[in-house]
Amino acid sequence: MKTIAELDERLSRPSSGLIKDFQSLHGDLLVLGAGGKMGPTLSIMARRALPAAQRVIAVSLFGADRVQQNLEAHGVETISGDLLDEAFLKQLPDIANIVYMAGLKFGSTENPAETWAMNVLLPAKVAHRFPNSRIVAFSTGNVYPFVPVASGGCVESDPPGPVGEYAQSCLGRERMFQYYSLKNRTAVTLFRLNYASELRYGVIVDVATRVFKQEAIDLTMGHFNVIWQGDANNMALRSLLLADVPPRLLNVTGPEIVSIRWLAEQFAALFGVQPVFTGTESETALLSNPAAAIAHFGEPEVSVKQMIPWVADWLKQGGALLNKPTHFEERGGKY
Repeated sequence: MKTIAELDERLSRPSSGLIKDFQSLHGDLLVLGAGGKMGPTLSIMARRALPAAQRVIAVSLFGADRVQQNLEAHGVETISGDLLDEAFLKQLPDIANIVYMAGLKFGSTENPAETWAMNVLLPAKVAHRFPNSRIVAFSTGNVYPFVPVASGGCVESDPPGPVGEYAQSCLGRERMFQYYSLKNRTAVTLFRLNYASELRYGVIVDVATRVFKQEAIDLTMGHFNVIWQGDANNMALRSLLLADVPPRLLNVTGPEIVSIRWLAEQFAALFGVQPVFTGTESETALLSNPAAAIAHFGEPEVSVKQMIPWVADWLKQGGALLNKPTHFEERGGKY
């Protein structure tokens, strides 16, 4: 992949499993909060996978006109507005299927009130507004506590233990969807993603960039999970068919538990430099076990070992970056 167009095509390419699943998905699809890092390619993937008669509608503030124009060029309808505005939310069309992606993470420490409004109040409004829809609501592995690396990560039945206000508000988001699911018999999947990555952003890009610039890499959070964004998009859309009452909990990430040290050393070899490390690996990390999702969907199509040379080539050719650090090293829950 040499261009953003080639990258976006790969990130929005539907799997054969998604195309097959969507043959039995009835009704149109509404993507709420579609203007973020994943929303555009997920929306286009849905458009590519669904029969032409079924609409895909993306809703966001759409601060960048080019994002909205690109979606429309690919056959995705767009509606621009503030989801927290009750009048705007009320006038949205009633749609059978919803992927809910709205939320606030970065800047949450400086804006705790806005964080809780976006991550708890808005989900309650949306769940109340669409009682008859099938919903996949994006959540995060941050709702779990840190666990020993040797444990293999948290499974869906493990109790939550969010660290910091951002993670606590994400658990609040889940609770709102759970409440309205039980109240209104709304079928929901809570999609606990941990972490999505592509060539312009993600933990892999963060580590690669620091190695490339020969900047120090903090090893304190010594291990992490990751999944190729295209695979995460596929699984999110396929999760519509898993929605249930009470909500289905689903960990979504790659099967690998990746060592930050090992990852940096892989990039150092490709760049011909020596990695610079600080700190030592903790015995615990924020880790999710995706066995249930993999049992249903199969292994992700793209592995960590495939992503490494792709990211290295992208950096060496001067490919565009989103310049949105993941803060993967954060252990105090402050984002």
